[in-house]
Amino acid sequence: MGSEDFLAGVTVVDLSSVGPASRASRVLADYGAEVVKIGPTRKKGAVQIRPPYHTYGAGRGMQRMRLDLKNSDGVDTFFRLVKKADVVIESYRPGVVGRLGIDYEAVSKVNPGIVYCSTSGYGQDGPYSKWAGHDINYLALSGFLACTEPRTDGGPPIPGATVADSAGGGMQAVLSILAALVKRSLSGKGAYLDVSATEGVLSLMSLSIDQYLATGEVAGPRQALLTGKYAFYDLYETKDGKWLSVGAIEPHFYAELCKRLGLDEYIEHQMNDDKQDEIRAAFRIKFSEQDRDDWVAELAPNNTCVAPVLTIPELVEDEHFQARGIFMTAEHVEEGPFRQVGPILAGGVRKQPTHHVPDPDQTEARQILEKIGVGSAELEQLMDSGAVE
Repeated sequence: MGSEDFLAGVTVVDLSSVGPASRASRVLADYGAEVVKIGPTRKKGAVQIRPPYHTYGAGRGMQRMRLDLKNSDGVDTFFRLVKKADVVIESYRPGVVGRLGIDYEAVSKVNPGIVYCSTSGYGQDGPYSKWAGHDINYLALSGFLACTEPRTDGGPPIPGATVADSAGGGMQAVLSILAALVKRSLSGKGAYLDVSATEGVLSLMSLSIDQYLATGEVAGPRQALLTGKYAFYDLYETKDGKWLSVGAIEPHFYAELCKRLGLDEYIEHQMNDDKQDEIRAAFRIKFSEQDRDDWVAELAPNNTCVAPVLTIPELVEDEHFQARGIFMTAEHVEEGPFRQVGPILAGGVRKQPTHHVPDPDQTEARQILEKIGVGSAELEQLMDSGAVE
């Protein structure tokens, strides 16, 4: 058994199409879980976001089927599926699964050991639970945007990654699901998990939030160590118009940086608030004297906590990521071959075979239902009725 099979034997039923829930099922599939993606049937004209073919691992390692969850046969098929599953993940607006009759209470009656994970922006209850939202809204509410360097107009920036969907929601869901599966292995009991992407970002923001709660100090932009208060934790432009990141927090790293920049006079002033503008100005002048990659070659290997700010076109060709096997190949029948981020979490196998992207209209409904004991005659009836596609 390879390390990518840590979750072999675990079946996940995923009712999501995008967002934190789909981030979570992507990770679980990469660890070897059998993930069955459930979407609405086309015959009902149901609206569900169809993400671009290259997103969420391009369907890597997943099976798909469509169910009409407003049809009694479709709901019955869902219950037969989850009866033999280990995990259900859903991302409907709070209250929807209850109206459909497929909530945790209903599912746990047919499968007491089920781990049922509901992901949402703001949680299943509370004054904001019914709000519609996306990543930028969750980052706004959690304080993340207010602690980030503002735009030139003074407003909060738009981040370059969907931090709330991925880390705040998706990774929180994965951790919670794995913890619940461990508990079930010891007690036999399932669990209901209420994952809020916003609360996940609050956890990511805990250093700044806890600082305020304990001391009253607000970690706004340029007001705390990790938000750019000090010159040794900042970004600097180089001669060629590119940028360097500097994070020399520890005194010995900072001292080494100053020595290599020829700025020894600032070593003893690392945390001197009155000297920060002067030090920052000196750093700016020094870094402007050479190109970014020259500085990287000189500083990065020498205990200075310096790294280049890479663009996406640069990072996908970067020698370190190439050596680490970060990217794999996929092939789309119409778009042709392309690279994508492979399984990169600890324990995942980096060397992956070429993934052949399935036809978005194709499902594995027959194989899925046959596996849970649905006979051919009944399967045809379900297909003909439109309850299953």
